[in-house]
Amino acid sequence: MTVLTTEAAELGNQARPAGAAALEPTSSDRPMSSMFHHSAWQRLQGPAQWAAKLVLTLIIAAAAVVLAVMTWQYYVTSPWTRNGVVRVQVASVAPQVSGKISEIQVVDNQFVHQGDVLYLVDTANFEIASRTAQSQVNQTAADLQVKQAESDRRQRLSTVATTPEEQQIYAGSAAQAKAAFEAATQQLSLAQINLERTKVRSPVNGFVTNLLLRVGDYATEGSSNVSVVDSDSFWIDGYFEETKLSQICVGDAVEAKLMSYAQPVTGHVDTITRGISVTNAAGGIQGLPTVNPVYTWVQLAQRVPVRIVIDRVPSGVPLVSGMTATVTVKPSVASETDSWFERLRSRFEKVPELFDPPMPRENCAGTGLLQGIPVAESLPTEPELLEPTPKQIDPGLVPGIDKSPRLKKILEN
Repeated sequence: MTVLTTEAAELGNQARPAGAAALEPTSSDRPMSSMFHHSAWQRLQGPAQWAAKLVLTLIIAAAAVVLAVMTWQYYVTSPWTRNGVVRVQVASVAPQVSGKISEIQVVDNQFVHQGDVLYLVDTANFEIASRTAQSQVNQTAADLQVKQAESDRRQRLSTVATTPEEQQIYAGSAAQAKAAFEAATQQLSLAQINLERTKVRSPVNGFVTNLLLRVGDYATEGSSNVSVVDSDSFWIDGYFEETKLSQICVGDAVEAKLMSYAQPVTGHVDTITRGISVTNAAGGIQGLPTVNPVYTWVQLAQRVPVRIVIDRVPSGVPLVSGMTATVTVKPSVASETDSWFERLRSRFEKVPELFDPPMPRENCAGTGLLQGIPVAESLPTEPELLEPTPKQIDPGLVPGIDKSPRLKKILEN
């Protein structure tokens, strides 16, 4: 057997080209790094190599478990949702007087301040009404002066020159003239107010939106014709699954990322909605309840709106009502100061929640609301207003059948 092996080797040497032997690297021509790795690999042969493979496998498996737990916790139990919407209050501006629009002083999407004039209503009718009311005031003022003097004159006469009945009649006429003068004064004030109301002003700071008015259109009292987006009232509604409400507390920090911008909008949880619509409560045909069929093996979680107050908006990020946002409720300030080891341990402590519902957070401001504890609320009661009698309005006008009126102090006022 040895002879055959030697002969095969000689035949192989004869079959190689003459320069092949010169091209083979010798041990002296090999790089030092290759010789080092080769020698190290030989030393790892046997139990050491098996142990190194085992440790490496365990490290990779542990990293995979940690990554899986963190991913599960983020997507399943962490309070976040892609169903967030930017909301805003819209002021529906309606004129308080009717008339033809004579001038429009704004354009669509223009920013206006509170009190800025949006458009003008024709003032001709209201100027006439104001002058008419002023004339009525002058008339009643003159009538009051005359009747006041007549009443004072009768009050100074003795019972020989006049009677208590006549004194009461003139005193009553003076009181009626005074009431007519006060009514005319109020009518003048109303006419002046209506004249000022021909300037329709913005009630809030914001942006005029969807402006469709034109000069010559008729503005009807109480009918909205201009919408102003209140720029000071933006907030975000996050629609969270009910399985995540136990991890949301009033006052928690919130980060909302809009779809078109990388920088997030920050805020905090303001309130949690206490009720949503229930489809099964709606009445159907013949007044019978409408009950939707469900699958017994599938249970969908309802989404509950959570109102988020905006604290800071990054520069260059415009807020538009209806924009979509990914809302994430951040941990409290105390948990952010924990070390990375404590954070990692807290993640593994929540692993049993994979099989059981998560427990509510301790010392949470919104826990009581979620548990249905009623909040004591009482509405102030207004005292009942009794209509005054004529005698209470003018107590000294008719003190008796045969007595003179005592209205001097009342008429002087």
